[in-house]
Amino acid sequence: MDKSELHALISLLDDPDEEVFKQICVKLMSMGADVIPALESAWENSFDSVIQNRIENIIQKIQFDKINRDLKEWARPENQDLLEGALIVAKYQYPDLDEDKLRRQIAQVKQDIWLELNNNLTALEKVRVINHIIFDVHGFSGNTTNYHAPQNSYINNVLETKKGNPLSLSVIYAVIAQDLRIPVYGVNLPDHFILAYVEHSNAISGHDLGDRVLFYINPFSRGWVVSRKEIDAFLKQQRLDPRPEYYDPCSNLDIIRRLLRNLIHSYEKLGYPNKVEELSSMLLSLA
Repeated sequence: MDKSELHALISLLDDPDEEVFKQICVKLMSMGADVIPALESAWENSFDSVIQNRIENIIQKIQFDKINRDLKEWARPENQDLLEGALIVAKYQYPDLDEDKLRRQIAQVKQDIWLELNNNLTALEKVRVINHIIFDVHGFSGNTTNYHAPQNSYINNVLETKKGNPLSLSVIYAVIAQDLRIPVYGVNLPDHFILAYVEHSNAISGHDLGDRVLFYINPFSRGWVVSRKEIDAFLKQQRLDPRPEYYDPCSNLDIIRRLLRNLIHSYEKLGYPNKVEELSSMLLSLA
């Protein structure tokens, strides 16, 4: 990146010619995220609201483009780490989030669980340990007051407030369990995301673990253990046919798609069409 060219472009951001400004904008965006510090410095040293607004818009577009690229790269089969996917989505709203801090928060919960585990515990006993540490010791719970708030879908906000929706709590629960080699995976149950505890497996691929589900876990209800019959009853109440995908573990790609759909729904309810459009574009990146 040529610094003199960069500063020359920034100095032209007050050009009244809209076509000239568009060309400058395209050029700055092509330089990528590396130009953001210089743009932020220019914003701080300017007292012109027009220039500040233009800089803000350019920074937002650069950040959004980067998130879309990161999401497309993440969607490659070899890159679909669940925590990484949730962090990329969170950076849409919180581009400067402290990723290391979030990973330390999760590592602390994981460490506290690990100290209570041993090889002699049954699957149910392991889940009771996880539930105790996550919900009793660390105080995580379902956000029943503002259930549809978009903040419930951003993992950094959930880790900070200890409140989330069924999907975000399930993501945190599954990430920790899988790091501890406990086979817990997401299940795309309509209107209420849950988890499945399966017989031990090194990896998940599509729906091939469905026949090995031992029981289900509902993190939104403090890790309540759920049977297949209870899912049958839930689907009957919702007037839905009992499809295999409502019982079988889903992929991390499915989880991040649902995370984006949740956010789209939240912003639709709040009346933010720009965010709905941007998040819909991110969802298309995972098609």
